[in-house]
Amino acid sequence: MRVYPWKEPPATLVFVGGGPRTVGLLERFAASADELLDGREVEIHVVDPYPVGGGRIWRREQSRLLWMNSMTSDVTIFTDESVDCEGPITPGPDLAAWVAGPGAVILEEAGLEPPGPMDFPPRLVQAEYLAWVWERVVRDLPATVITHRERAVELTPDQRVVLESGTEIAADAVVLALGYLDRLPTASESAWAAQAADAGLTYLPPGYTADVDLDGLWPKDPVIVRGFGQAFVDLMVLLTEGRGGWYDECDGLLTYHPSGDEPVLYVGSRRGVPYHAKLGYTVAGTKPVPTRYLTREALGEGVLDFDREVQPLIEKELAYAHYRQLFSAHPERVRCSWETFEKLLDTWSPTAASAALKVRFFAAVAGAVPDPADRFVRAEVDRPLAGRVFADRAQFERYLVELIEGDLLRRADPAYSADLAVFNALLSIYGVLSQAITDGQLSDEDRVRRVESDWHGFFSFVASGPPPRRLEELLALHRAGVVHFAGPGLEVALDNDQFVARSPGVAGEIHARAFVEARLPRPDVLATTDPLLCGLLESGALAADELFATDGTSLGGGQLQADSRSRAIRDDGSVHPALFLLGPSVSGSAGSSGFSRPYFNGPGFRQNDAVARDLLRLLAASTARKEERHAS
Repeated sequence: MRVYPWKEPPATLVFVGGGPRTVGLLERFAASADELLDGREVEIHVVDPYPVGGGRIWRREQSRLLWMNSMTSDVTIFTDESVDCEGPITPGPDLAAWVAGPGAVILEEAGLEPPGPMDFPPRLVQAEYLAWVWERVVRDLPATVITHRERAVELTPDQRVVLESGTEIAADAVVLALGYLDRLPTASESAWAAQAADAGLTYLPPGYTADVDLDGLWPKDPVIVRGFGQAFVDLMVLLTEGRGGWYDECDGLLTYHPSGDEPVLYVGSRRGVPYHAKLGYTVAGTKPVPTRYLTREALGEGVLDFDREVQPLIEKELAYAHYRQLFSAHPERVRCSWETFEKLLDTWSPTAASAALKVRFFAAVAGAVPDPADRFVRAEVDRPLAGRVFADRAQFERYLVELIEGDLLRRADPAYSADLAVFNALLSIYGVLSQAITDGQLSDEDRVRRVESDWHGFFSFVASGPPPRRLEELLALHRAGVVHFAGPGLEVALDNDQFVARSPGVAGEIHARAFVEARLPRPDVLATTDPLLCGLLESGALAADELFATDGTSLGGGQLQADSRSRAIRDDGSVHPALFLLGPSVSGSAGSSGFSRPYFNGPGFRQNDAVARDLLRLLAASTARKEERHAS
């Protein structure tokens, strides 16, 4: 190699966003650096107003009462031998192994109880894990790493990242890993806020609960809450234990002792029931498997009609997973061979127009599976209150309590391991649907209304529910008079300077001076408040989906567009060779949470590895070109 009297500045890589996705990608960068970087000097800048490692969602500065939605044993940020990628595997401890090993002292110093493998740990435990992983990744990186605790506000055409302090970083490559984006309120939300303010009421629009100001929810005052998922669970915790209440347990029954500072919550939603509790068991050998009916081959090419061509295959996929596990693990509860039943499923058409065919199919299922609790009917799983009308709230609340108690018993019982098979099938189905969206096989309307709304809602309801303990707490709060159930199809209106909630399934009205939309806002990059993205979209340096229904009605913005290698697509359709996009606001991005279950071959790991290797090649080539220019 020739030596020159000048010293070329290091190749510079800038990450905007310092959460788990950036940490995981840098771990892959370090793994392949020896192979691809060719000894080049690299400087890495990570820009995020929140601490690197955990980022905003997994930061240390949040209530220790908030829990993760996964068991300790189900989380890792390191690759293992299951991951199918080009770069070398460099194993590290998953969360459970970390808690039992290097994390034990760290958690003790932080005043955190070490969770067991089957526990749902506080988010602060994950924050400590991610901070430790970050330190390990930085130690392994053959690069100088500089962090900037501020926001990036501009990316210039000549690839300079401008920070809000005025600092500019000239970059050879930039990765935008921004996570979940804040967005402008919708027209409806703005109208609600204005009307509530005029009437002296409290209205809390959709948002990340840990960041929402709850001071306007007064002690002992009724509060209407619309939303029964994770955002509600966080709200429930912060307004009860977070305000000084506490639980004790006697003979297996949980009792809540109010502090007196709690409001009274009336919670409802479209379904009117809380999300299913997370499964409280594991079964050896059960894991996501390739889909049988909903395959790339079955979907073919071209734009699909979701209701007619995709939904029936999903229906069959879920039923197949359920019954395959039932017949395999619990043969004493079925009345025919699996081979016979498999043929029945293979020939079943969920869209069959003939009522007689439907009756014959369900009669055959009933004959083969005598206990209704062992059967799978997606519509009944999805809408357990459909068609039911309750004469008064007391009757409805008694019914819902029994429903929740039954869910807790079932989700803790491996005798119903068919539920676990459905959970795993949901993960496999999600992968196929994501690919179909990336390939442009779904219309804007189907993508927004069928996948992002209906399908994702069903997925979350079944697979992303709270830890079982949270539903036990919900029942205890109900017994204490702190939580009441408002019903399905909940509609809220402003009437005579108060909020009024009504459910078509439950007689009566609920009146309150406060109303909370307990859900995350729908992603829409065209409505983002992030100054960096706003500037890039306005200049055409980034392209985003603008979605329309078949009648021309706007469905809002979708996601940022990237190619199959995660490189940004400009508004003119060209590809930016040195700007990479990752995360939930990017079309085709995988593993948006940044971590996966161990031994799961998580798609985010595979994508991280591919992007890291592209970055290494790009940086090595960039430095080599600079040397050639100076040599001449």
